[in-house]
Amino acid sequence: MTETSTPPTKPEKPKRRFLRAITFFTISFLVALLVVGAPMWIAWRGFVGPSDIPARTTVLIEEGSGLARIANQLEREGLVADALMFRVGVEVHRKALALKAGEYEIPRHASMREIMRILVEGKPILHSITVFEGMTSWEVVEHLKLQPVLTGSVPIVPAEGSLLPETYLVTRGTSRQDVVDRMRKAQRKVINDLWDDRQEGLPFNTIEEALVLASIVEKETGKGDERDKAASVFINRLRKGMRLQSDPTIIYGITNGEGPLGRRIRRSEINAATPYNTYQIDGLPPTPIANPGEAAIAAVLNPAETDYLFFVADGTGGHAFAKTNRQHEQNVRVWRRIQRERGLR
Repeated sequence: MTETSTPPTKPEKPKRRFLRAITFFTISFLVALLVVGAPMWIAWRGFVGPSDIPARTTVLIEEGSGLARIANQLEREGLVADALMFRVGVEVHRKALALKAGEYEIPRHASMREIMRILVEGKPILHSITVFEGMTSWEVVEHLKLQPVLTGSVPIVPAEGSLLPETYLVTRGTSRQDVVDRMRKAQRKVINDLWDDRQEGLPFNTIEEALVLASIVEKETGKGDERDKAASVFINRLRKGMRLQSDPTIIYGITNGEGPLGRRIRRSEINAATPYNTYQIDGLPPTPIANPGEAAIAAVLNPAETDYLFFVADGTGGHAFAKTNRQHEQNVRVWRRIQRERGLR
């Protein structure tokens, strides 16, 4: 019997084994990429893609807030879909320590990346605080108390005339005292700049005296085209040794600047000898009677060249100016007739 033998199996070629290995690793890599990469891609799209924020809104990030606290706040307020996703995105961008406190406006449909950029750039919302010309320091402090974006108190009412009425831009959380300090600093800069260019021969010698007179001009007229003429009246009277006879000075002596008088000045008050009654005292009162604006200060330091010595309301919101007492008395009669017609008496 003949013995049959099985032919030996040929060894697999190295190239074929290499191709099989490459195929295995490629498939494994693609599977791993799908398992790991897909969630990462979804997370990335969630970080950079538009959000569901329906309209512009604001967010207030408090001082001392870290990334975790900020992320949780944003999620709680509906500005990011997932706090963890926001944290990871910020960490990837290495901006965790760059987020700044403040009040920010978040646009409609802002992505997490855009919100991160807003917080990193640190350009918070600015609020306008307007202090009007002619307000007394007491009124300024009371006005600041009503501003909800400000914090803290003003322990001491500033010296009268030491603040510059203006519109100031502040961030939410700014202290009221900080605003007062800014107003005081702004006033000193304005008066110092204007003082150097003042008219020669003015009947006062100091910045303090200029502020006193500017405050009187401010309280007498709020019309821009009248301030330099009103200033000229008081300058001319001081030069002639005449009393200023300004009603607002009497009122300040009565109220001490704590709100309006709320009634007409009585004859007894005109006749009363007080430090602020310029019907009874010579020269200027001891302090300003309000906080004058830059225009009033400029008018006093560079008044119009006139011969006016008197002025009275003309019924249009302005004043009628006169060089002589006779002209002034005529203007007063006209004003009193207007008052009667309007039922003001």
